[in-house]
Amino acid sequence: MSVSTQGLRLRSGSQWLSDATELLSSMRFAIALLSVICIASVIGTVVKQHEPINNYVNQFGPFWAEVFGSAGLFSVYSAWWFLLILAFLVISTSLCIIRNTPKIFADFKAYKENIREQSLKAFHHRAEGSVDEVPEAAAHRIGQQLLGSGWKVKLQSRETPQGTGWMVAAKAGAANKVGYLAAHGAIVLVCIGGLLDGDLVVRAQTWFNGKTPFTGGGLIADVPAQHRLSPQNPTFRGNLLVSEGTSSSTAVLPQASGVLLQDLPFSVELKKFIVEYYETGMPRLFASDIVIHDLETGEKKEARVEVNHPANHRGINIYQSSFDDGGSRVKLQAVPMQPMAKAFDVEGNIGGSTELSNGEQRMTLEFTGLRVINVENFANAGSATDVRKVDLRQSIESRLGSGHKTVTEKTLRNVGPSVNYKLRDSAGQAIEYHNYMLPVELDGQRVFLLGMRETPQEPFRYLRVPADENDSMDGFARLRAALADPVLREQAVRRYAAGSVEGGRADLAEALAASATRALDLFAGAESVKPANGGAPVSGGLQAVSTFLETNVPEADRERAGDVLVRILNGSLFELLQLSRERAGLAPAARDEATQRFMTQAVISLSDTFFYPAPMTFLLKDFTQVQASVFQVARAPGQNIVYLGCVLLIVGVFAMLYVRERRLWVWLAPRESGSAATMALSSNRKTLDADREFDLLKTQLLKVNP
Repeated sequence: MSVSTQGLRLRSGSQWLSDATELLSSMRFAIALLSVICIASVIGTVVKQHEPINNYVNQFGPFWAEVFGSAGLFSVYSAWWFLLILAFLVISTSLCIIRNTPKIFADFKAYKENIREQSLKAFHHRAEGSVDEVPEAAAHRIGQQLLGSGWKVKLQSRETPQGTGWMVAAKAGAANKVGYLAAHGAIVLVCIGGLLDGDLVVRAQTWFNGKTPFTGGGLIADVPAQHRLSPQNPTFRGNLLVSEGTSSSTAVLPQASGVLLQDLPFSVELKKFIVEYYETGMPRLFASDIVIHDLETGEKKEARVEVNHPANHRGINIYQSSFDDGGSRVKLQAVPMQPMAKAFDVEGNIGGSTELSNGEQRMTLEFTGLRVINVENFANAGSATDVRKVDLRQSIESRLGSGHKTVTEKTLRNVGPSVNYKLRDSAGQAIEYHNYMLPVELDGQRVFLLGMRETPQEPFRYLRVPADENDSMDGFARLRAALADPVLREQAVRRYAAGSVEGGRADLAEALAASATRALDLFAGAESVKPANGGAPVSGGLQAVSTFLETNVPEADRERAGDVLVRILNGSLFELLQLSRERAGLAPAARDEATQRFMTQAVISLSDTFFYPAPMTFLLKDFTQVQASVFQVARAPGQNIVYLGCVLLIVGVFAMLYVRERRLWVWLAPRESGSAATMALSSNRKTLDADREFDLLKTQLLKVNP
């Protein structure tokens, strides 16, 4: 039997119905559907599925995000067109099986013993010879030999003009046909299992049972019934987030326009979440010790859930998906970065928010993340030259995965906890911040790293703020506050001028004080400078000093004037540092190398604070970590069907590839002494094994040497 690409032809009915049936049952249509499914699977692998719509807008832009979303590319495996293709593939493959099964079973029974002698001479594998026995005896001998070799044999006697001849018809490898049925049946089973375990049943409840996605907020217990699915729901797959010490019995099923809530017949209590890390800071193992509370019987069952080791209760599998923060309590210290801002402490929980006000300016502080372990690579930390573009996280992530095995030198170090938060203004615009709790040593100076980014696609850009002798930001904060105080600036200028002019020359001291006042006022932002090209006025930082030089000093003298002005500025800022320490009741800073490094970094950091987008930064002072485990809960009745389909697919593929169907005919015609023998062999594949087998059969059955 040969397999045709043509489909099933109806002998009655309309022409269009016959053509449609033929197309659906044809192999070419099934192959086309499989090709589309493969392409869709590639899309589903490349494009992250079931992400928040804002992530897609940021990645593809508003226009293409809407186009791709309407095509269902963000949820390929539950898209209506993907499910429709699966349904058509089930129908097409089933019709193929229906069309070919009768032929296959008929072929099982047929030995094709009625083939003519002349037809045997047309086969590729053919041989002629003579045997000493009469046809009947030779036929029985050959038949017994073939039976002993695993062939199925049928003998037929025929009357010829020369007498009674005998046909020996044998076949082997019929399992090859079983492989065809098994492989096609496997496709049907896998598709049916996919339809059962997919989103089809949930969608049907939204179409016919009045269920609608929930788009609001609030407590889960307050969500109305039309947004909840029954515990008897036959199939679902959702996420369950449980914090340590709490329990939950409601899973969340993401939908295109919101979420559906799936009530479970049990609740999951998270007793303890366990996580272990590699030296790179990546999780090596994470697991959850849980207690399952049956809501009907009151039964309690303890279990541990790990990756690839789920727990099961009432036919629902509980998988370890990931982990998250479970609402850790954090205490932040607000450090002023701009004038008029005040220092204060604020507390909150990760995932929560609090309102802040600075006069008429109102903002919302959103606590978004806490990381207690941050492993960074310091191999090339000393080679960084632009302190405003420090991105340790990016340098680490570029070496993770397969890059972790690179020959690039690494110096990995855990730099301690960090906090992520967002500051959202009254217009709803938010900027994300990432601040480390402890200072990090870079280029010989311990600094606090304050990161910020405007969109999730951007890497964090870090501002380095020098740590004082007590490893805190207090020294820098005092210097920043003193810089904004005109009285302290004036005192610092007088001290600097008096200490720099020898011999008590009042005229030189006055001139130096005037230059220092101008430099310090420019740097502090008390005086703005309009660029020579007519742009917007520049206020504060080294950029204001540079603009002043470009505007007022000839180009030939700028380098020398710039060196002088920077020395004056540094000296004035050092005196300002001493005044800030005196006001705080601290001893004067020593004129040593450590203070020099502190001042060098402080000047750059003070200059960059004028670009800092918030009036204050928040440092992590204390925290109480609460872990949360993210489980995937699934009731998958099609899972066993898919497993059966996989077994059948393996059996079918091996049967079709490694089992050769062969048929053998030996015609024994009578003659005066013995019999004239004509033998032919057919095989569904032309291989060297077929050639060797035919040579062996010639030798054994006909006594003919190859």
